[in-house]
Amino acid sequence: MTDHLVDVTDLTVGFPVGASGSYVRAVDGVSFTLEPGRALGIVGESGSGKSTVAAALLGLHRGTGARLTGTVRVGGTDVATATPAELRALRGGTAAMVFQDPLSSLDPYHAIGDQIAEVHRVHTPATRRAARARAVEVLDRVGIPDAARRSRARPHEFSGGMRQRALIAMALACEPRLLIADEPTTALDVTVQAQILDLLHGLREERGLALLLVTHDVGVAAETVDDLLVMREGRVVERGPAGEVLTAPRAPYTRTLLAAVPRLDASSAPGNGGRAGRGPAPQGGAPTTPAVEAEGLRKEFGRGRRKVTAVDDVSLTLHPGETLGIVGESGSGKSTLGRMLVGLLPPTAGELRHSGTATTGIAPRAQMVFQDPVSSLNPRRSIGESIADPLRAAGERDGSAVRARVEELLTRVGLEPGHYDRYPHEFSGGQRQRVGIARALAPRPRLIVCDEPVSALDVTTQAQVTALLAEIQRELGIALVFIAHDLAVVRQVSDRVAVMRAGRIVEEGPVDEVYGRPAHPYTRQLLGAVPVLDPRLAARRRSARQEAYA
Repeated sequence: MTDHLVDVTDLTVGFPVGASGSYVRAVDGVSFTLEPGRALGIVGESGSGKSTVAAALLGLHRGTGARLTGTVRVGGTDVATATPAELRALRGGTAAMVFQDPLSSLDPYHAIGDQIAEVHRVHTPATRRAARARAVEVLDRVGIPDAARRSRARPHEFSGGMRQRALIAMALACEPRLLIADEPTTALDVTVQAQILDLLHGLREERGLALLLVTHDVGVAAETVDDLLVMREGRVVERGPAGEVLTAPRAPYTRTLLAAVPRLDASSAPGNGGRAGRGPAPQGGAPTTPAVEAEGLRKEFGRGRRKVTAVDDVSLTLHPGETLGIVGESGSGKSTLGRMLVGLLPPTAGELRHSGTATTGIAPRAQMVFQDPVSSLNPRRSIGESIADPLRAAGERDGSAVRARVEELLTRVGLEPGHYDRYPHEFSGGQRQRVGIARALAPRPRLIVCDEPVSALDVTTQAQVTALLAEIQRELGIALVFIAHDLAVVRQVSDRVAVMRAGRIVEEGPVDEVYGRPAHPYTRQLLGAVPVLDPRLAARRRSARQEAYA
């Protein structure tokens, strides 16, 4: 007998295509093992099959119509032949899963502690009192302050990072031997991401947990795992120790994947303001009228004792052809500021000017690209009609002219004119974001505010979208505000960067200066939390953070 906790041999997974009786192969001949206490990262682009592999370890494809071949053994249980009772014992008892989106994994109507206690009682003979005590215990272990009181809170009362900690606590409730984490830090800012990764590492050391980490973020994998498995189109293209795969990749695809990863230490091409050759800085010569000016912007929500100041005394100026990056943790006010710049939110105080003219309400030559194109596109309307909305809102009534303009925009963002009549669900995440960019370009704006436009995309798609924005800016001279929690992406695309904390800009300047010689301690803290591709450096930085927390 081997001491493998996980043993996967020649796993193939196919999903049915409509009523045709045919199957599309999502995973094709994947094999790997995982020992107790070890960490394996599965990395790859969207659609590579990595999440499908993770789900197969818990038998989550049962009843879906999926066709699986090969063998999957977890903790000695053959997942394919396991009885329902054996699967129930496997899920939560032997292995537990932490999903990407805690809001969709937690019941909004019940207290966090009650949900964890329920999981514990399903898998153990514990009493209600003992299960509640266990819930408080694991919440305290994952770093929830005042765990006994906070266990009575509901999911909406937790921040994103705290909700992810609560999911990890739920996974730990029954002392599993394997933790499967599927994109556990994708929606988190860099400091919270670092805390979650440090927590996972500490749990491995403390409990001897095995960890299977699924992620499209190679930097996150470098911070966390011992070995890497790189997937593409359902197949394994490379595997090995993380240090070797990241520093001396053998497969051409792995090299392409690593080359697309944005880096804090990216050298800047001369004269491009730190954008590493992606686009030009504003040209010299006669001064231009700023595309947008903000003076003393303030935004408050609520009244009386419940009043919250989201943005506090922010001033900035942005010229045509220039990109301003805005970074900060969740809750820092960066998205609220972005919405005020385009007129979607009225400021409580302060003044906004677009192209030298004071504006109130929606700015006529300003547009926004949102983080989630799925929620910003009407699923019942073709993408062509969605792109046409700003044109019709501006008074264009000639249907043929509208369609011609939309088809021109589709071509410009790398799609096809024939896509006009297709619907959002027919496109990938990167393609939907291109639709969002096309819609923003429709009324020929002077300013585009991009709010986390690439945070949900894999690294190669990120690179394609940011390159597209740079090309458009170069051609049209548009001013861009690029809001993101990914500091490496911001460095690649920006001329200047503003660092926000608690509603205020604490540091602002040319991107190379702020990143190379940060003046504010908070900026240094943010930069120190960004994942790096060198596992040895990642370990040193983790130790330094642990000393700082102690």
